[in-house]
Amino acid sequence: MKSAYIHIPFCEHICHYCDFNKFFIQSQPVDEYLRSLEKEMVHSMEANGHPELKTIFIGGGTPTSLSAGQLERLLDSIHTVLKPSESLVEFAVEANPDDLSSEKLNVLKAAGVDRLSFGVQTFEDELLKKIGRVHEQKDVFASFERAREAGFENISLDLMFGLPGQTVHHLDASLDTALSLGAEHYSVYSLIVEPKTVFYNLMKKGRLHLPQQEQEAEMYELVMNKMTGAGIHQYEISNFAKKGFESRHNLTYWSNEEYFGFGAGAHGYINGKRTVNAGPVKHYIDLIDKSGCPYKEIHQVTRNEQIEEEMFLGLRKTAGVSKERFFEKYGTPLDDLFADVLRTLEEKGLVFNTEKSVCLTHDGKLLGNEVFQAFLGEL
Repeated sequence: MKSAYIHIPFCEHICHYCDFNKFFIQSQPVDEYLRSLEKEMVHSMEANGHPELKTIFIGGGTPTSLSAGQLERLLDSIHTVLKPSESLVEFAVEANPDDLSSEKLNVLKAAGVDRLSFGVQTFEDELLKKIGRVHEQKDVFASFERAREAGFENISLDLMFGLPGQTVHHLDASLDTALSLGAEHYSVYSLIVEPKTVFYNLMKKGRLHLPQQEQEAEMYELVMNKMTGAGIHQYEISNFAKKGFESRHNLTYWSNEEYFGFGAGAHGYINGKRTVNAGPVKHYIDLIDKSGCPYKEIHQVTRNEQIEEEMFLGLRKTAGVSKERFFEKYGTPLDDLFADVLRTLEEKGLVFNTEKSVCLTHDGKLLGNEVFQAFLGEL
Protein backbone atom coordinates (compact mmCIF):
# COMPACT_ATOMS: atom_id res chain seq x y z
CA MET A 1 0.00 0.00 0.00
CA LYS A 2 1.03 3.57 -0.65
CA SER A 3 0.28 6.98 0.84
CA ALA A 4 -0.82 10.23 -0.79
CA TYR A 5 0.27 13.80 -0.15
CA ILE A 6 -1.96 16.55 -1.61
CA HIS A 7 -0.60 20.11 -1.83
CA ILE A 8 -2.72 23.25 -1.54
CA PRO A 9 -0.31 26.10 -2.40
CA PHE A 10 -2.46 28.99 -1.21
CA CYS A 11 -2.06 31.18 1.88
CA GLU A 12 -3.80 34.24 3.32
CA HIS A 13 -0.32 35.53 4.21
CA ILE A 14 3.31 34.44 3.78
CA CYS A 15 5.34 33.62 6.90
CA HIS A 16 8.88 34.96 7.10
CA TYR A 17 10.51 31.52 7.46
CA CYS A 18 8.48 29.52 4.92
CA ASP A 19 10.12 28.17 1.76
CA PHE A 20 7.31 25.80 0.75
CA ASN A 21 5.60 26.25 -2.60
CA LYS A 22 2.96 28.86 -1.74
CA PHE A 23 1.15 31.91 -3.12
CA PHE A 24 -1.21 34.58 -1.83
CA ILE A 25 -4.69 33.17 -2.39
CA GLN A 26 -6.10 36.52 -3.56
CA SER A 27 -6.59 36.57 -7.34
CA GLN A 28 -5.37 32.98 -7.71
CA PRO A 29 -7.34 30.55 -9.95
CA VAL A 30 -8.31 28.37 -6.98
CA ASP A 31 -11.28 26.61 -8.59
CA GLU A 32 -9.29 25.91 -11.75
CA TYR A 33 -6.47 24.56 -9.59
CA LEU A 34 -8.85 22.17 -7.82
CA ARG A 35 -10.08 20.90 -11.22
CA SER A 36 -6.48 20.31 -12.31
CA LEU A 37 -5.66 18.58 -9.04
CA GLU A 38 -8.51 16.14 -9.61
CA LYS A 39 -7.29 15.49 -13.17
CA GLU A 40 -3.79 14.76 -11.87
CA MET A 41 -5.13 12.31 -9.30
CA VAL A 42 -7.21 10.54 -11.98
CA HIS A 43 -4.23 10.30 -14.35
CA SER A 44 -1.84 9.03 -11.69
CA MET A 45 -4.19 6.49 -10.15
CA GLU A 46 -5.10 5.06 -13.56
CA ALA A 47 -1.41 4.81 -14.48
CA ASN A 48 -0.65 2.94 -11.25
CA GLY A 49 -3.57 0.53 -11.06
CA HIS A 50 -5.56 2.31 -8.33
CA PRO A 51 -3.59 1.01 -5.32
CA GLU A 52 -5.21 1.09 -1.89
CA LEU A 53 -3.96 3.95 0.24
CA LYS A 54 -2.64 3.72 3.77
CA THR A 55 -2.62 7.46 4.59
CA ILE A 56 -3.74 10.75 3.05
CA PHE A 57 -2.22 14.08 4.07
CA ILE A 58 -3.41 17.47 2.78
CA GLY A 59 -0.73 20.10 3.34
CA GLY A 60 0.39 23.43 2.03
CA GLY A 61 0.49 26.32 1.88
CA THR A 62 -2.64 26.47 3.96
CA PRO A 63 -5.40 23.99 3.08
CA THR A 64 -7.84 25.80 5.37
CA SER A 65 -7.37 29.03 3.39
CA LEU A 66 -9.88 27.44 0.99
CA SER A 67 -13.52 28.34 1.54
CA ALA A 68 -15.79 25.72 3.08
CA GLY A 69 -17.26 25.08 -0.38
CA GLN A 70 -13.83 24.66 -1.95
CA LEU A 71 -12.74 22.35 0.85
CA GLU A 72 -15.86 20.26 0.29
CA ARG A 73 -15.12 20.06 -3.42
CA LEU A 74 -11.52 18.99 -2.76
CA LEU A 75 -12.63 16.29 -0.35
CA ASP A 76 -15.30 15.05 -2.76
CA SER A 77 -12.58 14.70 -5.43
CA ILE A 78 -10.42 12.71 -3.03
CA HIS A 79 -13.26 10.31 -2.27
CA THR A 80 -14.25 9.99 -5.93
CA VAL A 81 -10.75 9.41 -7.29
CA LEU A 82 -8.58 8.03 -4.49
CA LYS A 83 -11.43 6.01 -2.98
CA PRO A 84 -10.15 5.78 0.61
CA SER A 85 -11.27 2.46 2.06
CA GLU A 86 -10.92 0.49 5.28
CA SER A 87 -7.19 0.22 4.52
CA LEU A 88 -6.83 3.95 5.28
CA VAL A 89 -5.36 4.35 8.77
CA GLU A 90 -5.00 8.16 8.78
CA PHE A 91 -6.57 11.11 6.95
CA ALA A 92 -4.80 14.29 8.03
CA VAL A 93 -5.11 17.99 7.18
CA GLU A 94 -2.91 20.96 8.09
CA ALA A 95 -4.83 23.90 9.53
CA ASN A 96 -4.19 27.50 10.52
CA PRO A 97 -5.64 28.62 13.86
CA ASP A 98 -6.97 31.88 12.39
CA ASP A 99 -9.04 30.48 9.52
CA LEU A 100 -10.56 27.31 10.96
CA SER A 101 -14.27 28.01 11.30
CA SER A 102 -16.85 25.58 12.68
CA GLU A 103 -18.23 25.25 9.13
CA LYS A 104 -14.85 24.15 7.77
CA LEU A 105 -14.33 21.76 10.69
CA ASN A 106 -17.70 20.14 10.01
CA VAL A 107 -16.83 19.75 6.32
CA LEU A 108 -13.54 18.04 7.24
CA LYS A 109 -15.17 15.78 9.81
CA ALA A 110 -17.98 14.75 7.47
CA ALA A 111 -15.40 13.75 4.83
CA GLY A 112 -13.62 11.38 7.22
CA VAL A 113 -10.64 13.55 8.16
CA ASP A 114 -9.47 12.21 11.51
CA ARG A 115 -6.29 14.18 12.25
CA LEU A 116 -5.62 17.93 12.34
CA SER A 117 -2.19 19.55 12.43
CA PHE A 118 -2.27 23.13 13.75
CA GLY A 119 0.48 25.53 12.66
CA VAL A 120 1.02 27.24 16.02
CA GLN A 121 4.85 27.83 16.04
CA THR A 122 4.79 29.73 19.36
CA PHE A 123 2.30 30.91 21.97
CA GLU A 124 4.15 34.22 22.43
CA ASP A 125 2.17 36.91 20.58
CA GLU A 126 5.19 39.17 20.07
CA LEU A 127 7.20 36.33 18.59
CA LEU A 128 4.31 35.44 16.29
CA LYS A 129 4.48 38.95 14.83
CA LYS A 130 8.26 38.67 14.37
CA ILE A 131 7.94 35.51 12.29
CA GLY A 132 5.12 36.84 10.13
CA ARG A 133 2.20 34.98 11.67
CA VAL A 134 -1.12 36.82 11.96
CA HIS A 135 -2.86 34.63 14.55
CA GLU A 136 -2.56 35.15 18.30
CA GLN A 137 -2.52 32.78 21.25
CA LYS A 138 -6.26 33.25 21.79
CA ASP A 139 -6.95 32.06 18.23
CA VAL A 140 -5.23 28.75 18.96
CA PHE A 141 -7.34 28.20 22.07
CA ALA A 142 -10.54 29.03 20.19
CA SER A 143 -9.74 26.80 17.18
CA PHE A 144 -8.61 23.94 19.39
CA GLU A 145 -11.86 24.09 21.35
CA ARG A 146 -13.94 24.21 18.15
CA ALA A 147 -12.05 21.19 16.81
CA ARG A 148 -12.76 19.23 19.97
CA GLU A 149 -16.43 20.21 19.80
CA ALA A 150 -16.51 19.02 16.18
CA GLY A 151 -15.30 15.60 17.37
CA PHE A 152 -11.61 15.63 16.50
CA GLU A 153 -9.71 13.37 18.89
CA ASN A 154 -6.31 13.45 17.16
CA ILE A 155 -4.79 16.93 17.07
CA SER A 156 -1.15 17.85 16.53
CA LEU A 157 0.44 21.19 17.41
CA ASP A 158 3.46 22.43 15.42
CA LEU A 159 5.97 24.52 17.40
CA MET A 160 9.35 26.07 16.56
CA PHE A 161 12.47 27.03 18.48
CA GLY A 162 15.59 28.97 17.60
CA LEU A 163 13.41 31.90 16.47
CA PRO A 164 14.69 35.51 16.27
CA GLY A 165 14.81 36.98 19.75
CA GLN A 166 13.48 33.79 21.32
CA THR A 167 14.85 32.83 24.74
CA VAL A 168 14.76 29.56 26.64
CA HIS A 169 12.17 31.22 28.90
CA HIS A 170 9.96 31.99 25.85
CA LEU A 171 10.15 28.39 24.71
CA ASP A 172 9.51 27.05 28.21
CA ALA A 173 6.32 29.12 28.46
CA SER A 174 5.14 28.04 24.99
CA LEU A 175 5.72 24.38 25.79
CA ASP A 176 3.77 24.68 29.05
CA THR A 177 0.87 26.30 27.22
CA ALA A 178 0.95 23.71 24.44
CA LEU A 179 0.98 20.83 26.89
CA SER A 180 -1.89 22.36 28.88
CA LEU A 181 -4.14 21.87 25.83
CA GLY A 182 -3.65 18.11 26.01
CA ALA A 183 -3.03 17.55 22.30
CA GLU A 184 -2.25 14.03 21.13
CA HIS A 185 0.84 14.99 19.14
CA TYR A 186 3.51 17.70 19.06
CA SER A 187 5.98 18.53 16.29
CA VAL A 188 8.78 20.82 17.53
CA TYR A 189 11.23 22.01 14.89
CA SER A 190 14.35 24.14 14.97
CA LEU A 191 14.24 27.13 12.65
CA ILE A 192 16.22 26.61 9.46
CA VAL A 193 16.75 29.78 7.43
CA GLU A 194 16.08 28.83 3.81
CA PRO A 195 16.84 30.81 0.63
CA LYS A 196 14.03 32.85 -0.93
CA THR A 197 12.48 33.68 2.46
CA VAL A 198 12.11 36.97 4.30
CA PHE A 199 14.41 35.66 7.04
CA TYR A 200 17.10 34.77 4.51
CA ASN A 201 17.09 38.30 3.11
CA LEU A 202 17.27 39.75 6.62
CA MET A 203 20.16 37.41 7.49
CA LYS A 204 22.12 38.54 4.41
CA LYS A 205 21.69 42.14 5.60
CA GLY A 206 22.82 41.25 9.16
CA ARG A 207 19.39 42.04 10.56
CA LEU A 208 18.33 38.58 11.73
CA HIS A 209 19.30 37.96 15.35
CA LEU A 210 19.06 34.27 16.16
CA PRO A 211 19.91 32.39 19.38
CA GLN A 212 23.47 31.08 19.62
CA GLN A 213 24.11 27.42 18.78
CA GLU A 214 24.61 26.55 22.45
CA GLN A 215 21.33 28.20 23.37
CA GLU A 216 19.53 26.36 20.57
CA ALA A 217 20.92 23.05 21.89
CA GLU A 218 19.65 24.01 25.35
CA MET A 219 16.22 24.64 23.83
CA TYR A 220 16.15 21.21 22.20
CA GLU A 221 17.14 19.58 25.50
CA LEU A 222 14.28 21.48 27.14
CA VAL A 223 11.83 20.22 24.51
CA MET A 224 12.84 16.59 25.06
CA ASN A 225 12.74 16.88 28.84
CA LYS A 226 9.37 18.67 28.88
CA MET A 227 7.75 16.12 26.60
CA THR A 228 9.14 13.17 28.53
CA GLY A 229 7.98 14.72 31.78
CA ALA A 230 4.47 15.10 30.39
CA GLY A 231 4.32 11.47 29.28
CA ILE A 232 4.60 12.38 25.57
CA HIS A 233 7.12 10.00 24.03
CA GLN A 234 9.63 10.99 21.38
CA TYR A 235 9.40 8.76 18.31
CA GLU A 236 11.34 10.93 15.85
CA ILE A 237 13.94 13.68 16.19
CA SER A 238 11.33 16.45 16.13
CA ASN A 239 8.10 14.59 16.87
CA PHE A 240 6.40 13.54 20.09
CA ALA A 241 3.11 11.74 20.67
CA LYS A 242 0.89 9.98 23.12
CA LYS A 243 1.06 6.23 22.52
CA GLY A 244 -0.86 5.30 19.38
CA PHE A 245 -0.99 8.87 18.01
CA GLU A 246 2.26 8.90 16.04
CA SER A 247 1.89 10.46 12.57
CA ARG A 248 1.33 7.45 10.37
CA HIS A 249 1.77 9.52 7.22
CA ASN A 250 5.13 11.00 8.22
CA LEU A 251 6.32 7.55 9.27
CA THR A 252 5.85 6.63 5.60
CA TYR A 253 8.60 9.13 4.72
CA TRP A 254 10.94 8.14 7.55
CA SER A 255 10.49 4.45 6.74
CA ASN A 256 11.44 5.18 3.10
CA GLU A 257 8.12 3.88 1.75
CA GLU A 258 6.39 5.06 -1.42
CA TYR A 259 3.80 7.83 -1.74
CA PHE A 260 2.01 9.88 -4.36
CA GLY A 261 2.61 13.63 -4.47
CA PHE A 262 -0.34 15.56 -5.94
CA GLY A 263 -0.49 19.30 -6.60
CA ALA A 264 1.78 22.19 -7.58
CA GLY A 265 5.33 21.66 -6.30
CA ALA A 266 4.49 18.31 -4.67
CA HIS A 267 7.13 15.59 -4.40
CA GLY A 268 6.33 11.91 -4.90
CA TYR A 269 8.09 8.56 -4.67
CA ILE A 270 6.43 5.87 -6.78
CA ASN A 271 7.85 2.69 -8.36
CA GLY A 272 11.40 3.61 -7.38
CA LYS A 273 11.18 7.06 -8.96
CA ARG A 274 11.24 10.39 -7.12
CA THR A 275 9.16 13.02 -8.88
CA VAL A 276 8.78 16.79 -8.51
CA ASN A 277 5.74 18.61 -9.88
CA ALA A 278 5.91 22.05 -11.48
CA GLY A 279 5.58 24.71 -8.79
CA PRO A 280 3.95 27.81 -10.34
CA VAL A 281 0.18 27.37 -10.29
CA LYS A 282 -0.37 28.45 -13.92
CA HIS A 283 2.45 26.19 -15.16
CA TYR A 284 1.03 23.27 -13.18
CA ILE A 285 -2.47 23.83 -14.63
CA ASP A 286 -1.07 24.11 -18.19
CA LEU A 287 0.83 20.82 -17.87
CA ILE A 288 -2.24 19.04 -16.52
CA ASP A 289 -4.33 20.36 -19.42
CA LYS A 290 -1.74 19.10 -21.93
CA SER A 291 -0.97 15.65 -20.57
CA GLY A 292 -2.48 15.08 -17.13
CA CYS A 293 1.09 14.85 -15.81
CA PRO A 294 2.77 17.85 -14.11
CA TYR A 295 6.26 16.40 -13.54
CA LYS A 296 9.21 18.75 -14.00
CA GLU A 297 11.70 16.21 -12.62
CA ILE A 298 11.82 12.40 -12.55
CA HIS A 299 14.72 10.61 -10.91
CA GLN A 300 15.16 6.85 -10.92
CA VAL A 301 16.58 6.12 -7.48
CA THR A 302 19.56 3.76 -7.64
CA ARG A 303 19.97 0.91 -5.19
CA ASN A 304 22.83 2.73 -3.44
CA GLU A 305 20.70 5.87 -3.12
CA GLN A 306 17.84 3.81 -1.69
CA ILE A 307 20.16 2.35 0.92
CA GLU A 308 21.58 5.74 1.89
CA GLU A 309 18.05 7.14 2.18
CA GLU A 310 17.04 4.15 4.28
CA MET A 311 19.76 5.11 6.75
CA PHE A 312 19.43 8.88 7.04
CA LEU A 313 15.62 8.81 7.01
CA GLY A 314 15.31 5.79 9.30
CA LEU A 315 17.75 7.18 11.84
CA ARG A 316 15.38 10.11 12.39
CA LYS A 317 13.12 7.64 14.21
CA THR A 318 14.03 6.89 17.81
CA ALA A 319 13.53 3.20 17.00
CA GLY A 320 16.22 3.62 14.35
CA VAL A 321 16.84 1.32 11.38
CA SER A 322 15.77 -2.31 11.80
CA LYS A 323 18.49 -4.67 10.61
CA GLU A 324 15.97 -7.39 9.79
CA ARG A 325 13.88 -5.04 7.64
CA PHE A 326 17.01 -3.66 6.00
CA PHE A 327 18.09 -7.18 5.00
CA GLU A 328 14.59 -7.98 3.69
CA LYS A 329 14.65 -4.89 1.46
CA TYR A 330 18.24 -4.99 0.20
CA GLY A 331 19.46 -8.56 0.66
CA THR A 332 22.65 -7.43 2.41
CA PRO A 333 23.43 -7.12 6.13
CA LEU A 334 23.54 -3.48 7.22
CA ASP A 335 26.71 -4.08 9.23
CA ASP A 336 28.54 -5.37 6.16
CA LEU A 337 27.82 -2.24 4.14
CA PHE A 338 28.58 0.35 6.80
CA ALA A 339 31.05 -1.34 9.17
CA ASP A 340 33.56 1.55 9.21
CA VAL A 341 30.93 4.29 9.49
CA LEU A 342 29.12 2.55 12.33
CA ARG A 343 32.38 1.92 14.20
CA THR A 344 33.32 5.62 13.94
CA LEU A 345 29.88 6.83 15.01
CA GLU A 346 29.85 4.40 17.95
CA GLU A 347 33.25 5.62 19.08
CA LYS A 348 31.93 9.19 18.99
CA GLY A 349 28.95 8.13 21.09
CA LEU A 350 26.43 9.13 18.41
CA VAL A 351 24.74 5.79 17.66
CA PHE A 352 23.81 2.55 19.39
CA ASN A 353 24.58 -0.44 17.14
CA THR A 354 22.75 -3.43 18.59
CA GLU A 355 21.97 -6.88 17.25
CA LYS A 356 18.55 -5.71 16.02
CA SER A 357 18.94 -2.06 15.05
CA VAL A 358 20.99 1.10 14.68
CA CYS A 359 19.62 4.18 16.43
CA LEU A 360 20.76 7.58 17.66
CA THR A 361 22.06 8.15 21.17
CA HIS A 362 21.07 11.28 23.09
CA ASP A 363 24.16 13.06 21.71
CA GLY A 364 23.31 11.68 18.27
CA LYS A 365 19.96 13.47 18.37
CA LEU A 366 21.75 16.74 19.10
CA LEU A 367 24.16 16.14 16.20
CA GLY A 368 21.78 14.38 13.83
CA ASN A 369 23.03 16.04 10.65
CA GLU A 370 26.58 14.85 11.35
CA VAL A 371 25.29 11.29 11.69
CA PHE A 372 23.17 11.43 8.53
CA GLN A 373 25.96 12.87 6.42
CA ALA A 374 28.29 10.05 7.47
CA PHE A 375 26.30 7.62 5.33
CA LEU A 376 26.21 9.75 2.18
CA GLY A 377 28.60 8.69 -0.55
CA GLU A 378 29.85 5.65 1.39
CA LEU A 379 28.66 3.22 -1.29
